[in-house]
Amino acid sequence: MRLFAATATMMLLSTTAFAQTNAPAAASAALPATNPFAQASTRPFEAPPFDRIKSTDYAPALLAGMAAQRAEINAITRARSAPTFENTIAAMERSGRLLERASLAFSGVVGANTDDTLQKTQADLAPAFAAHQDAINLDPALFARVKTIYDQRQSLRLDAEQLQVLTLTYQNMVRAGAQLSPADKLTLSRYNSQLSTLETAFQQKLLAAAKAGALVVDDKAKLAGLSDGEIAAAADAAKARGLAGKYVLTLQNTTQQPELATLTDRATREALFNASWTRAAKGDANDTRDTIAQIALLRAQKAKLLGFPTWADYVLQDQMAKTPKTALGFMQQLGTPVAAEQRREAAELQAQIKATGGNFALKPWDWDFYSEQVRKAKYDLNQDQLKPYFEINKVLTDGVFYAANQLYGLTFKRRTDIPVYQPDVMVYEVDEADGTPVGLMYFDYWKRDNKNGGAWMSNFVNQSKLLGTKPVIYNVGNFTKPSAGQPALISFDDVTTMFHEFGHALHGLFANQTYPSVSGTNTARDFVEFPSQFNEHWALDPKVLPHYAVDYRSGQVIPQALVDKIKRAGTFNSGYSFGEALAAAEMDMSWHSLTAAQGKQNPDAFETQALAATGLDVADVPPRYRSSYFLHIWGNGYSAGYYAYSWTKMLSANAFNWFEQHGGMTRANGQRFRDLILSKGHTEDYAPMFRTFNGADPQVGPLLNDLGLNADGSRIAVDTATPPVSDGTVPAAPSAKPATGKTGG
Repeated sequence: MRLFAATATMMLLSTTAFAQTNAPAAASAALPATNPFAQASTRPFEAPPFDRIKSTDYAPALLAGMAAQRAEINAITRARSAPTFENTIAAMERSGRLLERASLAFSGVVGANTDDTLQKTQADLAPAFAAHQDAINLDPALFARVKTIYDQRQSLRLDAEQLQVLTLTYQNMVRAGAQLSPADKLTLSRYNSQLSTLETAFQQKLLAAAKAGALVVDDKAKLAGLSDGEIAAAADAAKARGLAGKYVLTLQNTTQQPELATLTDRATREALFNASWTRAAKGDANDTRDTIAQIALLRAQKAKLLGFPTWADYVLQDQMAKTPKTALGFMQQLGTPVAAEQRREAAELQAQIKATGGNFALKPWDWDFYSEQVRKAKYDLNQDQLKPYFEINKVLTDGVFYAANQLYGLTFKRRTDIPVYQPDVMVYEVDEADGTPVGLMYFDYWKRDNKNGGAWMSNFVNQSKLLGTKPVIYNVGNFTKPSAGQPALISFDDVTTMFHEFGHALHGLFANQTYPSVSGTNTARDFVEFPSQFNEHWALDPKVLPHYAVDYRSGQVIPQALVDKIKRAGTFNSGYSFGEALAAAEMDMSWHSLTAAQGKQNPDAFETQALAATGLDVADVPPRYRSSYFLHIWGNGYSAGYYAYSWTKMLSANAFNWFEQHGGMTRANGQRFRDLILSKGHTEDYAPMFRTFNGADPQVGPLLNDLGLNADGSRIAVDTATPPVSDGTVPAAPSAKPATGKTGG
């Protein structure tokens, strides 16, 4: 069973009579038939009717949805018949349809296209959602029925998926506090209410901080090094803020910013880095530091109440890693070789500074600028050379879609009859090779001031045979929109992001479950990133790359010599790129390894101490996210789970090794991966599921190899004699060639 929360991220479903008195009185009011959520959508695939939905429609629908689900749960607990899987577990799975419709749409829009009304709804309803979750999880009558069925599970002749759903329902209710005393349940509900309010406040402060923290530049000369298109985009961003004649460099959610790689003015680079680093730590209304300190303490107190030493122990119990010790041990295996590589890279950059006449010590705002120079010198690879080959629409249709066609037989057709929440959003129908519909995909790629930073995937409609629904999924990015009349060119990093997020989409599209609680991407954090990390590998596949990497000006396929440079430079700067994420993961684990007895921390002091303990070069390589803007762990459900990105890189490297050993990109291999991984949801435990596909448990060796490193920290020798990846011709398109849509027009 899933519970839908009015935040930018989905939260685990639950409600009870226990917290009924805490719900707003308005929740009991019937939803007017004129509200677009009152009935299931009549749009294809039950897609949200965004052409009818107003920002003011969400609050009444969400409140009515909570009331309706509470009534459905109460009907289960009041039933006089003995508890069975069908009248209790399946009934729980069927509950909450109105809430689901409204919450999934709300979560998508509040994260990608928010406004004052949506933000007020998010803040106002956060405590109500916390009470609603507690309402089910802490209901003694409901838990008694679930426990009765669970205790009889071996004699019920359930199929494998039913047994898994029953087991997870029972375990999740226990983890949520169902076995606590009445007094402790009240305490837990108070913690949950406070956490929901604080986590929502963090998200809203961070969005405002990122907007306010953008760097305003008065003099165009200070933007030297940026392309004409990037400067035009900065001028457009300034004009949109009423700053005509100036230039605005908006902030993405990471510490480093894309422009730092090319800005030649060191003072501008430093100003941009500092704008990013201090965005949410300025002592103003958008400062998040006290908020995160309170969140960390409340999580530790909640973990203690539930019988766990720390929040990390609580979170990892149902993850693939199982314990913080396992996750930390994994990260420590990587720390020594990555730190050694960071030291080598820093020395190379310091030498480059000296060689180009600089007389200063390397600083974080210099790293990307000088690493780009070193990249050009070592590999003769200029990122500006690459961008003309990566026009975003062609990357999507002839790259991302083409790879999915070759591996899984999928075809894609643009749908302009499906309403969207913002004009730049594109919609595609996804079909099987035989034309059977799979689902819908939305793509929202351009950065906006009212969009959360980063890139993500989620659902507007969840797949479920029980409910008769197919998946409706969206990918969101934050690429810089070109100025009018300019081509929509992106970097190869952006290309990788598109493949990554579509890997999540495939995980959701191939969902094939009866029960929604175990469908699609409803998996552990340290497993859900596996399909997305894995899908990144196809961006450079010799069948795929030349199919989409075509110069938008000349139509020339990317030259083999340039492809060879990309591949040889593939592990360049890996100490930095992997190390910044590893440092953030270890900092996350430090925050969530605090005990309740340690009390509220000073975020700046704690962050300094936690980063020093990693053994990584955090002076030159700051973490990918500072605590004050670490959205993943304070607002997006990755608390004590950011290690999942590195962990799943390990799974991905092992799985891709399997592909390479069995013929690479073939339909047979793709079908096997679909059958054994992508279509399984959470119907099986993760370690056996991975072993069935891979033939063995994952090892760190393939991951280190992907980083160009040996276990002792030495570099793997680069083979400069890279075999050709293509004969220079473009592979044949899929039989049903995807339609190309115009983005950002």
